[in-house]
Amino acid sequence: MAENNQPVFTIEKLYVKDLSVEVPNAPQVFLERETPQINVQLRTDGKQVGEGVFEVVLTVTVAAKLPEDKNVFLIEVSQGGLFQIRNVPQTDLEPIMMIGCANILFPYARETVSDAVTRAGFQPVLLTPVNFEALYQARKDQVQAEGNGENAAQPAPETPVQ
Repeated sequence: MAENNQPVFTIEKLYVKDLSVEVPNAPQVFLERETPQINVQLRTDGKQVGEGVFEVVLTVTVAAKLPEDKNVFLIEVSQGGLFQIRNVPQTDLEPIMMIGCANILFPYARETVSDAVTRAGFQPVLLTPVNFEALYQARKDQVQAEGNGENAAQPAPETPVQ
């Protein structure tokens, strides 16, 4: 019987790896009437954890500040996933993790952020959809412009999202 060399991509497990909620100026911040400025940062990291099994973690950081630089809240969610990825070229692994897996993880991270903000006593923050392919390409272009083409697989710095 011939060995099956078809590409394999399956979701093994999705989970919240880390969740942090900070409201440093409570309860005074609840008396404020101004609308806070929301800043969203994204970071995707991936690593092999077994033969053909990869962990991808999408970290979403949402910070809210008032105009006078007063912190309202800080939420950080690390949404993890274990993915089985087999029989794909090595050059395709990074894009699969940073684009495909991130797209799978994002709705779960978005829901966790919204829930955490609401439970902290604020109006929910609804994150807009993210084009992970564009973020990946921008990061790759940045690395190449810096002359570090061989370091493209290094964890990306946090990327601001509008």
